[in-house]
Amino acid sequence: MLTVLDNPLVRRDITLLRDKTTTPDRFRAAMQRIGTALAVESAKFLAMRTFRVETPLEETEGYDIGHDVVLLPVLRAGVSLVQAFSDLMPEARIGYIGLSRNEETLATEEYYCNIPKLSPDSLVFILDPMLATGGSICSTVERLEARGAKKIVVVSVIAAPEGVKRVEGAYPNMQILTSTLDRCLNEHGFIMPGLGDAGDRYHGTM
Repeated sequence: MLTVLDNPLVRRDITLLRDKTTTPDRFRAAMQRIGTALAVESAKFLAMRTFRVETPLEETEGYDIGHDVVLLPVLRAGVSLVQAFSDLMPEARIGYIGLSRNEETLATEEYYCNIPKLSPDSLVFILDPMLATGGSICSTVERLEARGAKKIVVVSVIAAPEGVKRVEGAYPNMQILTSTLDRCLNEHGFIMPGLGDAGDRYHGTM
């Protein structure tokens, strides 16, 4: 199921990300703000547990996160969303997966994988700013399910319809959260209008 943020502040920051003249420092700041908005919206997927707490005046009901939260950024661009999510979910454990795309076949190739041990209570947020062909996401979900993951949410900044369709076709019940849905992929598998290479622009390695 796809959720697209409807937020004027996010739209402003998406425009900053798209602008080819935006400097790396302003790009990173905009990505941080968008990441915070995505993290807040992602909270709707969290289960809560209740307990009793003593205020200075009386006893009342308190709340805490009922999931074992795992953040899994897809290297290298996914690193751009980790800080915003970990700020709001400080109890989260963090893994990393590195997938490169073969520019000829567009297939994904794994070069690094370090996923924390998962339990039935784990809720994994896959963090990948660009949901383009959907290949990286499907490969990541496959690896997570092989490790016992039952609850997975895909989080992106920009998504292409083709990628969303591929993920939903492979995993019909998958929750996908993005801040904007772009027009299409071009012949090279890049999102249009997009913002270029998110990892390069975030790290200033253009």
